[in-house]
Amino acid sequence: MKMLSFLIITTLLPCISCTSGSDENSTSPAISTDKTSENKTSTENEEEDLTQTVFIADHQIAHEDVLRSIPETYINAARENFHIAYQHTSHGTHVSRGVYGLPDYKSGDENRFAVSRNKQVSGKLSFYDNTLKDYADEGEIATDLSANETGFIEATRNFLDNPENTHINVIMWSWCDIAGHDVSGNYLAGMTQLIAEYGEDGSKIGNQEGQRATPVHFIFMTGHANGNDNIGTGKPGNQAELINNYCIENKQFCLDYYSIDTHDIAGNYWEDANDNGYSNSYGGNFYKDWQDMKDSGNGYWLNRLAPNGEVAFGEHNTQHITANRKAIAFWWILARMAGWDGKTE
Repeated sequence: MKMLSFLIITTLLPCISCTSGSDENSTSPAISTDKTSENKTSTENEEEDLTQTVFIADHQIAHEDVLRSIPETYINAARENFHIAYQHTSHGTHVSRGVYGLPDYKSGDENRFAVSRNKQVSGKLSFYDNTLKDYADEGEIATDLSANETGFIEATRNFLDNPENTHINVIMWSWCDIAGHDVSGNYLAGMTQLIAEYGEDGSKIGNQEGQRATPVHFIFMTGHANGNDNIGTGKPGNQAELINNYCIENKQFCLDYYSIDTHDIAGNYWEDANDNGYSNSYGGNFYKDWQDMKDSGNGYWLNRLAPNGEVAFGEHNTQHITANRKAIAFWWILARMAGWDGKTE
């Protein structure tokens, strides 16, 4: 399958199923998941050959040292050439609010990671936030991938076929709760069809009537973790495996929410973790504990509702680390799509 040259990102509107799978006052019995043979230290992660995950932006990618290792040439190319449409509901704010806060982090980031919301501004990444839902077919819901498993397909077509959106070249859709959904039959099949139509050399790419000149990159996403309920058929961990295996086989990029939600900064895997870094088997919130050892501006940044907007956690979060890491993974994918091979000196 050929690589797409357009990316659209989208997530579901807030819904009951978007509430955290487990809160920090949960009294559910601890699940022993700290398996020494399966957990990896940060050193081991650094030494691991990333060729098997080169298309997957997972917990190994979501580190500031990885972000800072990306050659500036590719960050600049991504910022100046990509125009992104991202549809999401509450959990999808982990990406958007992290992206909006990053320019205020360290000196130079205001230019390096400059971003504009829902408009084109010279020198800034164009980030169209929550605009795809307005292109759903009449009577259909396309707020995220969970509200209607196939609604994203026609909404994407309608969006890309609209003359006002000819500049958009990246699309990403986000999940609310991925549990119980037909990932293979609807999500992967739908994305495959969209890629065949709008990706590089797609059937709808060209200069004829009914075609668009600009091909599109599509970014895949896994779903967020559900506390104490991640493993089993149709559960977030198993669904993530389906999506990641597809992306590796077909050379498509994926932002792996599940991996980031369930791995602490050191790389330890907490199978019972929720979408906020809380794990009974860890004994608390591993992301909050890590943040409390750092200072804002030195180890993490403050997420924001919009560029230069109010400070806000990603929804369902009580700390900034989750959204920080997902924003890093997002920028890594953009750099890879801009031509970076993912290797550092």
